[in-house]
Amino acid sequence: MPAETIPPLQNGDRLTRAEFERRYQAMPDLKKAELIERIVYMPSPVRFGRHAQPHADLVSWLNYYRSKTPGLQIGDNGTNRLDEDNEPQPDVMLLIPQAAGGAARIDEVDYVSGPPELVAEVTASSVSIDLHAKLNAYRRNGVREYLAWRTEENAIDWFILREGRYDPLPVGPDGLIRSEIFPGLCLDPAALLRGDLPRLFQVLKASTQGDSHAAFLKRLQTAGSL
Repeated sequence: MPAETIPPLQNGDRLTRAEFERRYQAMPDLKKAELIERIVYMPSPVRFGRHAQPHADLVSWLNYYRSKTPGLQIGDNGTNRLDEDNEPQPDVMLLIPQAAGGAARIDEVDYVSGPPELVAEVTASSVSIDLHAKLNAYRRNGVREYLAWRTEENAIDWFILREGRYDPLPVGPDGLIRSEIFPGLCLDPAALLRGDLPRLFQVLKASTQGDSHAAFLKRLQTAGSL
């Protein structure tokens, strides 16, 4: 019998997650494809100022927080088996390990399975998929915080999941936004928008010196020793 020919992924294909993975794995040179509500999305080449540089700054900010909070897990463009209709590849994921109460796990084939506690995406504008179909998939599956950086509009949205809906996290009187899931994770959005990493790190260093972060760190350390 002739060998089976696996069709290539095409933008706009409607597939099950299993078929999406089968076709994706047959295209080893493909860098990124996502399944959102059973529709395949294959992004265009990445522009530097609109995506690559902001993406790097987001990863730097979250990795600095992780350096102050050992025990957390972070992923850059990793596959997320969110549910049977959705397999996104978020720009950044921050996870609490299951042993410490996290909702997602690293499965038997080394994918993230289930909802990360925080997902961050760099997106062009408020009309993009990241703030519509993908946002709804994250919300419905219980991703507790979702950050979207709208580069064309020079704005940042950071949402918290409350009673099945995403509400914006409040901006404090000091201009900072604070996570409700990750103690000490604090963002100066103006600094992020202008690419001021020293200021971002300064804010994080100060915010990870409080009692709530110390208690969170102890929880992670206890879980890691089990």
